[in-house]
Amino acid sequence: MRAAIARSAGRATSRLLRLAGRNASQLPGRVALALDPTLLADLSTSLARGAVVVCGTNGKTTTTNVLARATQEAGLSVDCNWRGANMLAGITSAMLFDKGADWAVMEADELSCVHVLPQLKPRWLVLLNLFRDQLDRAGEIDHVQDCLVEALAASPSTGLIVCGDDPLSMGVARRAAKGGTRVVAFGIDEALPPPPDRVPEARFCQVCGAELGYAWRAYAQLGDFSCPACDFARPSLDFRARDISVTSAGVAFEVAGAEGARLAKVEAGFGGMYMVYNLLGAFAAATLMGVPPEAFSRALAGYDPKNGRLQHYRLAGREIVLNLAKNPTGFNQNISLMLADERPKAAFFVINDDYNDGKDISWIWDVDFERLAEEAAAGRLRVVAGGHRANDVQVRMKYAGMEAPIARTVGEATRALAAMEPENADAPEPLYALCNYSALWPAKAELDREAEAL
Repeated sequence: MRAAIARSAGRATSRLLRLAGRNASQLPGRVALALDPTLLADLSTSLARGAVVVCGTNGKTTTTNVLARATQEAGLSVDCNWRGANMLAGITSAMLFDKGADWAVMEADELSCVHVLPQLKPRWLVLLNLFRDQLDRAGEIDHVQDCLVEALAASPSTGLIVCGDDPLSMGVARRAAKGGTRVVAFGIDEALPPPPDRVPEARFCQVCGAELGYAWRAYAQLGDFSCPACDFARPSLDFRARDISVTSAGVAFEVAGAEGARLAKVEAGFGGMYMVYNLLGAFAAATLMGVPPEAFSRALAGYDPKNGRLQHYRLAGREIVLNLAKNPTGFNQNISLMLADERPKAAFFVINDDYNDGKDISWIWDVDFERLAEEAAAGRLRVVAGGHRANDVQVRMKYAGMEAPIARTVGEATRALAAMEPENADAPEPLYALCNYSALWPAKAELDREAEAL
């Protein structure tokens, strides 16, 4: 009876919010959970085949949406928190109107997994990566790891699909496996050229503390790692990416199984090296869910989520690329994407410090902005600072060797750039608008309004 009342209250809240034109991704779940804190467990019983949860510091939303769309392309019905409301209330909201879907494919915040997994009891948890993020909320990575291990222990039927190239994620996998969790690893199956970024964290063994060695690295701490003092090392891979191509036009790679047999070719018109891992993790989960490679390819061919992640606009003749960047690794990968674009370009770095961003933005000093200084000095890059902490961004740019005027909105940034562009320029230079959490949605709403007005 309590579950039925909670579900009805949540649905009514959702309908009222939608009638008012408001976001209904969180509050309905909060209302429902206030009446029945275990409602998600009740809702999960209607799923015909089960659930898959995707977590990790970077890439959760894209990976979840690709996996959910691939499942739909296979002719299966899906419940999904498409917009990334990834805590318990958001996942509950996404399940309130379930009518017996085949699968639930849900993104979950890493710290929220300890509340979500015991109720949802997913078939699989996909762990993409772990990086330092939102330090004043999440703390250091060992706390996040402890939460994930606890979550898996509370849901013993859940298997772990993990990035085998990430020592921090493998630290979780190693501990969870000792508790009986089934582990499936994915990663890159070929040596890569040295990446331009540093190893900002995870330099030391998760078991004995010795400094890790690498045969090669993809980016940050991800690569073929091993400890010289103990047996902690990259595991044998069950899903392998090889023959990898990463260009400004997108990514392509072949997927092989544990024995090296070719499984599929994956191609996408977006992303960088980090997207190889995201798509490989999604492919591994899809395969274990029974989704055929053809359905996965169709999902990628038509993928255009319009959720602010690598979303492209063209306004007043200017190409604008909007993307989320909320921690050093995310920013560094976006910098790599920008540098792969050989055209003269501009960047708008927008940093807020709302609750969901974290008040501590000292992490901006760990971003390799200095990699952009040569482009700026050659007149091929101009930078604008924005957000609540625009002055901090401006100071960071100064120490990286770049001047950055301040703008409050994307439109204000483009007008400032237009005023500085040469009159004989063939076309406005492309603008990369990189925003952290709370800055992303206002920027997207602004750009959507401008696009609709054309």
